[in-house]
Amino acid sequence: MSTTSLDKRKIKFALLEGIHPSAVERIQSADYHDIQTFPKALEGEELLKVISEVHFIGIRSQTRLTAEVLEHARKLTAIGCFCIGTNQVDLNAARDKGIPVFNAPYSNTRSVAELVLAEAILLLRGVPEKSTLAHRGVWRKSAANAFELRGKTLGIVGYGSIGTQLSVLAEAMGMRVVFYDVVTKLPLGNARQVRSLKELMTESDVVSLHVPQTAATQWMIGEEQIAAMKPTSVLINASRGKVVVIEALNQALRAGKLLGAAVDVFPTEPGNNSEPFESPLRGLDNVILTPHVGGSTVEAQSNIGLEVAEKLVKYSDNGTTISSVNFPEVALPSHPGKHRLLHVHRNVPGILSEINKVLADAQANISAQYLQTNESIGYVVTDVDTAYSEAALAKIAEIPGTLRSRILF
Repeated sequence: MSTTSLDKRKIKFALLEGIHPSAVERIQSADYHDIQTFPKALEGEELLKVISEVHFIGIRSQTRLTAEVLEHARKLTAIGCFCIGTNQVDLNAARDKGIPVFNAPYSNTRSVAELVLAEAILLLRGVPEKSTLAHRGVWRKSAANAFELRGKTLGIVGYGSIGTQLSVLAEAMGMRVVFYDVVTKLPLGNARQVRSLKELMTESDVVSLHVPQTAATQWMIGEEQIAAMKPTSVLINASRGKVVVIEALNQALRAGKLLGAAVDVFPTEPGNNSEPFESPLRGLDNVILTPHVGGSTVEAQSNIGLEVAEKLVKYSDNGTTISSVNFPEVALPSHPGKHRLLHVHRNVPGILSEINKVLADAQANISAQYLQTNESIGYVVTDVDTAYSEAALAKIAEIPGTLRSRILF
């Protein structure tokens, strides 16, 4: 079988922000070796230069791939977000350029859940404040406002992959679990879904947030919601920085209306470890502040590296887009002796019939074909006889509405 793909030796990868070496190892194992790694996020002209030269780029949470940046991505084939969130990428702009975006929605769920559970124990026992005082030479041995985790109610806002993992761990520690989600979910164990956010806030001893950053979740926890909480309860945010109104939380804590809080994500975060961190919550002894490290464990970063690198490799090797966050999900087994055509187009009627007309006119036999669409674009994978693929591709690329087309192999 003749090979029409770009030589793997010419395919360039760039991995930014100190992505775990497991990603490099996985990419190299697939015979890709032109891999640049960068220890931190890139911006400005430096970012534009890199993205204009590579076929695949991997980032974490600090690099911003805006529509303007993506305009310079002349060769870019796919984007890997080596984290859970994808709000650092303009997903619509990437989609409109025929660029799928992949992430790692599950690899660090355990890390986040363990941190939340540990923070809940420490806050309910008043450990952060007692530890701070001990460092200052103050000995405060007291059982006042020190509670066991067992028998308390954990309220989980957002019952997704992290929320469900936390739910199972919390029950194993003897907690009762309630959760609120905009979608009706099947509870795990003895967890119970409540009908409203207010009901959850009122009932819970520990409230933990696990929602994505969307227009609906922005500032969803404000003065009204915090006021509904028990004065002996704690709030934990390891989701997104703009979910909680920080000033409302600050006022409640300073007024003694909450026992404590733990915050891992903030509305504005330093771009790197050299920049100062500013927050109204600094100086509060009953607050645990962590620098967005919920998923930052050695195990999680290794798993994320493998998961996202695997998705990039599969897309490069056979066009598979399963689990892409902005692209129709397509997977088609390869057919030996055939060429594979990839076609990304605007989701308008008649594109598939136009593609098949081109193939019929070229007398190309279709061995297999798969089309999937979303509200904006369609993605067609077609395996055809090798003798006709080049001529067919040239004509397919001229079909109105085409965003990108190529012969994969």
